[in-house]
Amino acid sequence: MAAVQAVTEGRQLRIMFQDEARFGRLPVIRSAWAPPGVRPKVQAAVERQFRYVYGAISPVEGELDWMDSDAMNTENMSRFLGLVSQNHPDNRILMVVDGASSHTTTKLVVPENITLLGMPPYSPELNPAEHLWDHVREKACANTFFIKLDAVVQRVNEELTLLADQAATVASMFCWPWIIAAI
Repeated sequence: MAAVQAVTEGRQLRIMFQDEARFGRLPVIRSAWAPPGVRPKVQAAVERQFRYVYGAISPVEGELDWMDSDAMNTENMSRFLGLVSQNHPDNRILMVVDGASSHTTTKLVVPENITLLGMPPYSPELNPAEHLWDHVREKACANTFFIKLDAVVQRVNEELTLLADQAATVASMFCWPWIIAAI
């Protein structure tokens, strides 16, 4: 217990899982219900326009933090960590990240109240944030034709906002038994 108190410096410990995803105009085609004999049609864009969304989940508290950007790089990862730090200034944050180069470079600016913890290689199934993107794609983007990239970003932000307003739902979706056992 003394080791945990030393790490948290008297602050409440918050465990978060981080990931980023690319959302764009290429269609997310899913099966859809249709009457017998009717074949559903979905309009599709073939332009490779996209934006990145950085996200972090606090599965125990059921909270989300996110930010969209034009690129996935060290500068934007540093900005995202700064945003998370500002959103939770009274917490000591243990941020679980994957092995992306922008997470491991010495040029990454990590706020004083955040400690990064790398996930084991090739284990995306352990990261709840990976499953957040599956949920957002299914609810916000599936079988939808977007004329402009801004419409995609707006719809993704709307879905994340809806989810962020439901802490109990987020916790039930992403606070897995192994996370509870690890705490």
